[in-house]
Amino acid sequence: MSYRIEIIVPAGLDALARAEAQQIGGLRLDPAGEHGVISATMRGPLPALFNLRCAISVFLMRSFAIPRPRALLGDEHFRAVLAMVETVRRLHPANTFQTLFLSAAGAESSVLRRFKHELSERLGLAVGDEDGDLVLRLRPSPDRSGWDLLVRLTPRPLATRPWRVCNREGALNGPVAHAMALLSKPRASDRVLNVGCGSGTLLIERLLIGPAAQAIGCDTDPEALACAYRNVAAAGLSHKVDLRDWDARQLPLAPASIDVVLADLPFGHLVGSHASNLTLYPALLREAARVTRPGGVAVFISHEVRLMERTLAELPVWRSEQQLRVDLGGLYPRIFVLRRVE
Repeated sequence: MSYRIEIIVPAGLDALARAEAQQIGGLRLDPAGEHGVISATMRGPLPALFNLRCAISVFLMRSFAIPRPRALLGDEHFRAVLAMVETVRRLHPANTFQTLFLSAAGAESSVLRRFKHELSERLGLAVGDEDGDLVLRLRPSPDRSGWDLLVRLTPRPLATRPWRVCNREGALNGPVAHAMALLSKPRASDRVLNVGCGSGTLLIERLLIGPAAQAIGCDTDPEALACAYRNVAAAGLSHKVDLRDWDARQLPLAPASIDVVLADLPFGHLVGSHASNLTLYPALLREAARVTRPGGVAVFISHEVRLMERTLAELPVWRSEQQLRVDLGGLYPRIFVLRRVE
């Protein structure tokens, strides 16, 4: 049996997400289209899609050749909707889903309120808010020939990592952190340093890809380190990570002792300020250059694009190999992939 699938990814990381999706057996991708969306046909077991780490969410999709949403209340179409939901529910243990949420333009219209009520009655689920377990989306088909209904395959977005037991304001998005780790071209021999590690997202995503010879996270905020300890433990990585109370501008490390530096630099919005970044960024990049071996890699994400470009122009020890602009829902930071040169 085949299913139409829609994979939502951070716009800007489409190429990495498509490369990951192509490794899933039975998944055939459509040609690239809208940024942040991968359309595909799945002919294998749907749970394989739960392993997509660059994805925000994955939806089962079906197009209905109907003029208006009212037609979904007709017996034939309503049974087809119920069948879609049951396909998703069978992927999980009983009672996984408790609430239902419908995302649609005009979701509070009388027709769609009735549609939600009928679904909740038939499925035994309460109508919830946007944090509902069972999430449905309804939209006009791109060619305006009907309406598309999508049902999320999981009770929480894939971007909501199960190891995140401690969250901090401004914490990096899991799929973006995973992409940054991939961009470092990880090897088992890597000595990895995550400066300003915060709640540990980058380190955890790097080690879930594969082992490293050494993985160090440092931060000067004791609350951030305590949060990182909890998340690292929840990920089962406590014995593989060394968390330190170090200042990223003055590291107690030997020159050229690190292969990979990862950092979610302060954006100057929720964390830090532009004024403090003016001195922090140059100092941090100089110190990262000191501890990184020639040929080593740094992968940084920052919303301070002009400051990063200006700082890098003044530090020729870093060669910019790639920049990716990422959509984080209204913020558009860039991922900088840098190479340490002689």
